[in-house]
Amino acid sequence: MPSPKIFSSSTPVHNHLETAGAAVNYRDSWRIFRIISEMVDGYQFLSDLKREVIILGSARIPPNEKYYKIAVELGRLLGKHGFTTVTGGGPGIMEAANKGAFEVGGESVGLNIQLPFEQRINPYVNKAAAFYYFFTRKVMLTSPGNAFVFFPGGFGTFDEFFEVVDYMELGFMDKAPIVLVGKEFWEPLVAFLRIQCIGAVGALQESDIANWHIVDTAEEAFELIKDVPDRPNVCNNDINNPLCQEGTTDWRVFRIMAELVDGFEFLMKMKNDVTVLGTKNISSGSPYYQAAYELGKVLAGYQHSVITGGGPGIMEAANKGAFEAGGQSFGININLGGRERVNKYITSSISFFFPFVRKLIITAPSEAFVFFPGGFGTLHQLFELLTLQETKKMAPLPIILYDKKFWQPMLDIVHDLNVKFKTISHMDELFIKTINQPEEVVEYLK
Repeated sequence: MPSPKIFSSSTPVHNHLETAGAAVNYRDSWRIFRIISEMVDGYQFLSDLKREVIILGSARIPPNEKYYKIAVELGRLLGKHGFTTVTGGGPGIMEAANKGAFEVGGESVGLNIQLPFEQRINPYVNKAAAFYYFFTRKVMLTSPGNAFVFFPGGFGTFDEFFEVVDYMELGFMDKAPIVLVGKEFWEPLVAFLRIQCIGAVGALQESDIANWHIVDTAEEAFELIKDVPDRPNVCNNDINNPLCQEGTTDWRVFRIMAELVDGFEFLMKMKNDVTVLGTKNISSGSPYYQAAYELGKVLAGYQHSVITGGGPGIMEAANKGAFEAGGQSFGININLGGRERVNKYITSSISFFFPFVRKLIITAPSEAFVFFPGGFGTLHQLFELLTLQETKKMAPLPIILYDKKFWQPMLDIVHDLNVKFKTISHMDELFIKTINQPEEVVEYLK
């Protein structure tokens, strides 16, 4: 079997304690150059791909399991019809999809993470890119798709799924087919989004999920993909879109670098900080708004800084509580269509054009993360943090969900990931804590 053509970051690893695939340490400014190098090389790698279909799912699903077999068959169908099958390049579902494409002579691509003690590129990849940082690898893995197929997975699959649908909702990515394989796996998640995120708090709209497709076979999945036209990589025909590849190797690279520098410097101001995340669509009359306001006051009273996304809703409430109690109140904002969503209760803020840079900065280690009810963005950030802790790329820290009644269906889904689907371990469940009163956060901080 021929070896795959592999692009890899050229920067050597000199410290064996510095784990490949690491989270970004913002205190080491030299890392910015490595990130930029990976971004440039990664986008150049993607620019050669055509008719890409991204297939994502658990690395833990073995060859004798039904979803592995379905992924093999989908890879075969894609390969036979001239599509490029793109996966994370590892075992499980990734290996299965690559295997199917490879065996019929199709283009089989892996976007892999470098691990110094383990070779994770599966043998069915004929073209691969290897990345050092999860951050840059995920930007590439969720960028080039003409369609996205999600199989059952764990925290990492949910992280990738919510990143894609979040960027589509915000208009950073073109709408593309979202195909979810496995009704038993995905229907509970869609029910949670419909009942809790849409119905209970209005964080989403029905139109945000109406065009997803849940299927049980490779043939059904392919039928939804087969007529999708190829499109320019990443760009949605708007050169001002932050995910557009055009110009990446010139002004865009320097702009990304500038945002990283500014973001890392901004993080150096933080002391005793707690990050509060949740929906922007909560009004000041909501009990959740009042709870976030009280949390901001409580944290300021214990000399903790409060970090939010800087916008309205839950973000405004937490900033307001900290601000009115005389505490430090920070906002890490996103520029949406030339507009910044900045509430008036912030003592210091920073704004980003690139959503992936902003996400990197807002998920930099705090003393704790508190998640109020929210939509795709909130869930995206939740599962990114859980993925980093599960893979030991971030030191354990409290991940706290406010209002157990709202979050219980999601807790049940996470429990099933362990017990029913075996895509996470029992210990992974323990990363999540729940509270029902703002004062309970202080107990975790102690």
